[in-house]
Amino acid sequence: MTERRARDRIVALPALLDALSALRARGGRVVFTNGCFDLLHPGHVTYLEAARDLGDALVVGLNSDASVQRLKGPTRPVLTQDERATVLAGLRSVDYVTIFEEDTPLRLIAALVPEVLVKGGDWPVDAIVGADVVLAAGGEVLSLPFVEGKSTTGIVERVLRAGGP
Repeated sequence: MTERRARDRIVALPALLDALSALRARGGRVVFTNGCFDLLHPGHVTYLEAARDLGDALVVGLNSDASVQRLKGPTRPVLTQDERATVLAGLRSVDYVTIFEEDTPLRLIAALVPEVLVKGGDWPVDAIVGADVVLAAGGEVLSLPFVEGKSTTGIVERVLRAGGP
């Protein structure tokens, strides 16, 4: 059996819903997380591996470029949504990547209704967008341990300091 290529893991919502329907028909559990994932770092990798261990497929909702700019400012993202999606989809722990335009993934979570919704430890469970949807459907909402000292903002600041006068 051949592995799917990274580009095959980047899917629009209708195709994702079809794939997850087939997985669930076989008794599979869907895990969902989301984020900007600009400049992927070891903290992201550790977090995504832990998320994947919670189910049978990990879906990553990726903020679009416009969404990242609204959330992080005009100098972000550093990498385009297509570049960020390709990097994420290349990780063994990630089964699907889907891009969303809104500032939050609420619409996406409501469409997917994952069995497990996760965010990093810097998000308390009661602040996780979509928690109410998942809990109402009998799912779990978890805040996974945060990897201290690992952040895209920190990396950007280090790069800027290194290139300074």
